[in-house]
Amino acid sequence: MEWLKNLSNAIEYIESHLDTEISYEEAARIACCSTYYFQRLFSYVAGISLSEYIRKRRMSQAAFELQRTDKKVLDVAFEYGYTSPTAFNRAFQSVHGITPAAAKNQGITLNAYPPIRFSVSVTGGNAMSYHIVNKPIMRFVGIRTPMIEDMEENQRIVPEFWEHTLSNNQFMQLCQMGDELPNKILGISVYQDPENIFYYIASATKQEVPVGMFEFEIPATTWVVFENDGCFKENVQSIFRRFYTEWLPFSGYEYAGFPDIEVYPVLEGKQLKGHSEVWIAIKKIKEVYYGRSGRYRPEGRPRRSGRWG
Repeated sequence: MEWLKNLSNAIEYIESHLDTEISYEEAARIACCSTYYFQRLFSYVAGISLSEYIRKRRMSQAAFELQRTDKKVLDVAFEYGYTSPTAFNRAFQSVHGITPAAAKNQGITLNAYPPIRFSVSVTGGNAMSYHIVNKPIMRFVGIRTPMIEDMEENQRIVPEFWEHTLSNNQFMQLCQMGDELPNKILGISVYQDPENIFYYIASATKQEVPVGMFEFEIPATTWVVFENDGCFKENVQSIFRRFYTEWLPFSGYEYAGFPDIEVYPVLEGKQLKGHSEVWIAIKKIKEVYYGRSGRYRPEGRPRRSGRWG
């Protein structure tokens, strides 16, 4: 569960820099992943975008400052990274529902957002239907839209891209192209580097690339496939969250780092519900044999009293 430790360390960095500049790049470095992936992972596990989390934490701390000190509103705004009083006032009201000046009054109700603490979920209760498949190189053809490393902005870009795609002829063309598994309509986020991040609406196919479309491949790997029925958006997000917090820590696998695949049924019109799948690339955790104990343990996991940790 090294990823959980790395993510917690990144949160500690953010918490210690609420009153200074926060570098997403540095937080991602601490979490041992790209800036794009760090924001994506954070939003799935925490259920809130990284930028919104930082904003709420800063406004929580700003409220404490305003109530317990004699600092001026403008000074507190500067302390938490706002050079514009208007921007600070807007951010503060979005969290607390009142102006920063009003927060100085006794008896005022404010909202405190404590720091996030990540842990493995062991509540159980709801089963996760899944199966594991090994696939050779997978080739995809589709249309794409550029994204950026700001996940909050991407959450606006992707729905608009789907909205536009569902109403044009290329979507119907893609529906007819799928001749490889998964042979449905696919949503795939592909990160190459900070300047080349794309969201594809695609099909798995051997066919030639039509004009105006693009192709890409994912290397041979092992996939865990989760199935679900219901609202596409909420269920897909829930699967990613439960994958990281419930399934992955106890599976004997780790995240392989390839693009995730969202699989949607071929339906006419703008359907919001139905049967869908999420394909996540995984790889077995490397194990080391300990001769004296006669046991295997995932590489890097500390030993405790000669037993599995």
